[in-house]
Amino acid sequence: EVLLTTRAFNPAKGMLDLPGGFVDMNETAEEAIIRELKEELNINIQNPKYLFSLPNEYEFSGITVHTLDIFFKIEIDDNTIIKTDDDVASAQFYDLNNVNIENIGLQSIKTAIEKFRTK
Repeated sequence: EVLLTTRAFNPAKGMLDLPGGFVDMNETAEEAIIRELKEELNINIQNPKYLFSLPNEYEFSGITVHTLDIFFKIEIDDNTIIKTDDDVASAQFYDLNNVNIENIGLQSIKTAIEKFRTK
C-alpha cells in the first residue's frame, strides 16, 4: 500500500500527492521527511529508508523552481492515527497497483508511483 494525500493548495490543488515538503536550512533529507510527516499527518516515524530521487519542476509564487524530489520508504504502525494538517486536505491508503496515475498532480510523483510498482 501507499499513503497518498490530497493537495490543499496549488500547484495541483485537489490532486493526489505523496506527503513531503522542502528541506529546511541545515537539515538532512531524513530529518526533513520526519518533520514533514509530523507536520502534515501527525505521525512519528524513525529510520526512513532512501529509495531514489527524481528531478522535478515546482511552480511556487509564479516562478518555476527546479527541485530534486527524494523518495523514502517508511513503515507506520497499524494503530497509527493520521490527522491531516498544514497543506494536506486528506490522506488515504491505496493499493499501489490501483492508483490512477491521472489523479496525481505532479509529474515526479507519477513517475515515482510507476517506479514503486516495479520494485
